[in-house]
Amino acid sequence: MTTIERFAHASLEDTAAAISDGQLTSEGLVEFQLARAARLEPRLKAFVEVYADEARQVARALDGMLRAGVRLGPLHGVTIAIKDLFEIEGHTLGAGSRALPAKVSNLSATVVDRLRAAGAVILGKTQTVEFAFGGWGTNAVMGTPWNPWDLQTHRVPGGSSSGSSVAVAAGLCTAALGTDTGGSVRIPAGLCGLVGLKTTHGLVSRHGLVELCPTHDTVGPITRSVRDAALMLDVIAGPDPRDPASAQAPVRRVLGGIEHDVAGTRVWVMPASERHAIESDVLALYDRALETLSGLGMQLVERPLPQSLTESMRIAGKLMSAEGYANLGELFEQDLVFDPHVQRRILAGRDIDAAQYIELLKMREKAHVAMLDAMEGIDVCVMPTNAITAIPVSEVDEQSTPLSRFGRFVNLLDLCSVAVQAGQSGLGLPVSVQFIGRPLAEPLILRIAHAFEKATPWHKAVPSGLG
Repeated sequence: MTTIERFAHASLEDTAAAISDGQLTSEGLVEFQLARAARLEPRLKAFVEVYADEARQVARALDGMLRAGVRLGPLHGVTIAIKDLFEIEGHTLGAGSRALPAKVSNLSATVVDRLRAAGAVILGKTQTVEFAFGGWGTNAVMGTPWNPWDLQTHRVPGGSSSGSSVAVAAGLCTAALGTDTGGSVRIPAGLCGLVGLKTTHGLVSRHGLVELCPTHDTVGPITRSVRDAALMLDVIAGPDPRDPASAQAPVRRVLGGIEHDVAGTRVWVMPASERHAIESDVLALYDRALETLSGLGMQLVERPLPQSLTESMRIAGKLMSAEGYANLGELFEQDLVFDPHVQRRILAGRDIDAAQYIELLKMREKAHVAMLDAMEGIDVCVMPTNAITAIPVSEVDEQSTPLSRFGRFVNLLDLCSVAVQAGQSGLGLPVSVQFIGRPLAEPLILRIAHAFEKATPWHKAVPSGLG
């Protein structure tokens, strides 16, 4: 393995350090990843567009700054891919759809500006489920990215941040940005062997983001390690007057406290009533993860959920359709080409009137309060990220939602969550667990997830056969 090849799956933190101390140049990293993308993209289809020339120019400039003794920030020289829901000035915005009129953005999303200010090279835009409304990762109009953990069978990457997860898992970029409305960062991160952070609503600005469900939409990183997720969070989080939801976001640094001791932490485990309809390998590895947590000195606590995951999923789904129709209904009513499954989900919101919507919001608030009360004396909840591993695309039933059961309730209740790897199935497919905390408890859940990650080998596993 050459020096550059060992950075194909290196962490964001290690790659940035190598650039900073001269082991690697940003231009060398960009050229390596562009060549890798040119070789693998015909099958993987992770990107909508790769900004090859721009990335080269930015990387050269960043290398020149380092030679002059200037380091912009903790991401100086590393590459980030951006989900095609964010505005990037001078580049087209598609939102995973062919229905939108061609548009070149005249502004950049706040998170993109913050990534660049910290020294990141934006490598390109990644595929998404059309308007981010789907958990399988499929897209009938733009094509479905290929989960790199099985190069023989086209398996689902998970959605809606499908391309971002495939790009990171395949070593086409160092990290990526996604969105999570009902699991859309955690689901694909879990299925593709990565770390995905669902942030508290409003912690990260959504300015410059195509909205689906404003009460649930959040922005989060997709990375190879928990420390990387904390590093990216420190860059992108914080108040932004252009997004009212984030105006009161705290200013803090998470990475510095991530190594603190977790012994004595109280962990709420999945109730027996929710241990159904879970793939046997997933359930077995979840139980093994609980044993690891216990071995780290954490106290496992059993108590019932105040509301079933199925009921939470139902309420969240209706809110997503209602707000999705309010935002996008006029477009989806037109005689244009859409992914029929996304169109069905959006148009379902047409039948939810104002009274029903207000009642859904009341149900949400009641469930939120009940969950926070139930978490009294609890530090973190641990659940599977997904009930199943990645299935072949040919077997997807778009009417079913097994990937939403452990995803949507976190958004409905406005909690934060980080998905991390917990093992591999008998077929060698990634299995993931998520650590769930109260609103704004990202420092705590990341610290616990990091302790788990250090105690297990799974975050080091990468897809085979990619070269």
